[in-house]
Order: sequence, then C-alpha cells, then structure tokens
Amino acid sequence: MEEPAGRPGLWNIPNMLTMVRLLIVPVFAALLLAGGGHDPKWRAVAWASFAIAMITDLFDGELARRMGLVSDFGKIADPIADKAIMGTALVALSALGDLPWWVTIVILVREIGITLMRFWVIRHGVIPASRGGKLKTLTQGIAVGMYVLVLSGPLASARAWLMGVAVLLTVVTGLDYVRQAVVLRRAGLARERAASS
Repeated sequence: MEEPAGRPGLWNIPNMLTMVRLLIVPVFAALLLAGGGHDPKWRAVAWASFAIAMITDLFDGELARRMGLVSDFGKIADPIADKAIMGTALVALSALGDLPWWVTIVILVREIGITLMRFWVIRHGVIPASRGGKLKTLTQGIAVGMYVLVLSGPLASARAWLMGVAVLLTVVTGLDYVRQAVVLRRAGLARERAASS
C-alpha cells in the first residue's frame, strides 16, 4: 500500500542505511575487543566495520533530503546511531588504554548535550548542522578510525594531532550551537508573546 503523501514509510534506503549502522554497533564493539583488544588483525576488521558505519552516516541524511524521504524514524534514529557508534568506539578505546579518558568525556558530553539541547528548542525551530559541525564530524571519524587501527611511528603522532583538532572543533562548534539555541529560543518566546498579546 502506498504511503500518504508527505509521510515517507519506514522501509526506504535512507532508513535502511541508518538501521545498518545501528546493527553494526555491537558487531564493531565485539571486533574491537576481540583477542584482548590489541590484536592488529581484529583491529583492522573492526576498522572496516567502523568505516562502513561512517559511510552510511555520510549518505543516509543526504539521500533522505534529496529523495524527499525525511521521516520521524530517521530524525530520531540517525543521531542515536551516530552517537552509538562513536560513543562505543571512544569508550572502548579509552578502556583499552589507547585514548585518554578526558578526550572521550569531552566529546561525549558535548555530543549528548547538544542533542538534548536540540530537542529542548525544537518547538521554536531546528538548529541545522553547520559547516563547522560537519567538519567536526569528519575529523572525529577519521581520528577515531586511526585510533582503532594499531599504528606506530609518524602515523601514531599524526592521529594524536588530528584528535586534538577534533576535540577543538568539538568544543568550538558546541559553543556555537549553544549560542544558536539561545537566539532561537529567545526569538520563539518573543513570537509567542507577540501572538498572545
């Protein structure tokens, strides 16, 4: 049966890509921790699954917008899938001693906080992803992916610098989203007061 106009169904390509990313999360965790968590072969396989998840993240939202298939499921599941795969990687890497805990805490507090803040102001409007936010996501993905691999020498130094840039972008873009949320809420409240007067 055809879905009503303006209400995309659950089973479409963007939503299926999001579902694949959610299903990859436990598989990725198992691969990353296999063999004690420091086996280069398992880490390489874990990296492959992480890369697949990141690729689906690049395409699901864009496809949904271009194909007119933005759904309530996608709006909720997409950010959950993003946080689940990134959070799993960060926590596991810190638990394995490969990534400082403060890096994991800063990134997760920012990501979860901004997601909750978006829901807080959603009745006044939507805060779109900024260019800085997209650059942050790309930098985080590459840096975390490099930490998933067992690297040494210059590549190990390069990933540490890249993670530093990712943390900086995480904090700066997080503060910018807070500013946007405050502006959006003030404008929304002003409209409500004007409408009721």
